[in-house]
Amino acid sequence: MNIKSTIKLNNGVEIPMLGFGTFKAVAGEETENAVYAALKAGYTHIDTATVYGNEESVGIAIKKSGIDRKDLFVTTKLWNDDMRAGNQMQAFEDSLKRLDMDYVDLYLIHWPVENFSESWKVLEEIYASGRAKAIGVSNFHKHHLDKLMETANIVPAVNQFECHPYLACNDLIAYCRQLGIAPEAYSPLGGRKSNIMQNETLQKLSAETGRTMAQLMLRWNLQRGIIVIPKSVKEYRIIENCDLYNFELNDDQMAVLDSFDRLHRFGSDPDNFSF
Repeated sequence: MNIKSTIKLNNGVEIPMLGFGTFKAVAGEETENAVYAALKAGYTHIDTATVYGNEESVGIAIKKSGIDRKDLFVTTKLWNDDMRAGNQMQAFEDSLKRLDMDYVDLYLIHWPVENFSESWKVLEEIYASGRAKAIGVSNFHKHHLDKLMETANIVPAVNQFECHPYLACNDLIAYCRQLGIAPEAYSPLGGRKSNIMQNETLQKLSAETGRTMAQLMLRWNLQRGIIVIPKSVKEYRIIENCDLYNFELNDDQMAVLDSFDRLHRFGSDPDNFSF
């Protein structure tokens, strides 16, 4: 499968398949420098969230880049505490203020907390106002999506969840596609607690192809049609991680990466989280 640089969401909005994640990027200089480096390297899709505490830094880096806002795709997310407190609309307003933007391209419910169906109604209002070009969810399993669809008027455009070779999420991806929801992978390299880079078969494949292990994992997900948002604060890695469009994994190489799946989650479980 040839990867496209963008795909169309279920409402016609185009999203770049490769994005830049900012989870755990420290607010201030670290985030500003990383996002600026990403934009300079050619990323046009930036992902942040209220709870990351770095929305303001993301906004500053975007302004500093000089890139026209309409040429970028910016995602942020509604945090759990704001959902529980019934503070959804104000939380969105605050995110726009911190980003110093009139709109975001994608606004997500960050985790399936107890009242996510009520929160979705607020996201539908935000979408109707034009201040979010698309709305979606994050960390939703099939049963969360089923519950949401009982009362939703709008089908989520995106479901963002942990997804990497050790957690291939094949069933969830297939279900999202059945509903017309675009799957998006966070921690596509496994995240900070991951030991994927110690995988000897992956190391061997990297040596054989002359591609970094990160490039192989990202390309694998892109060829499966999954949006990916790798994160780094090191400029050379930021550049390496977007050098994905001048090579393709063959069927045998894809099968090797497919074989790594062990349903292993390095992050929190959406069915069992305490924040």
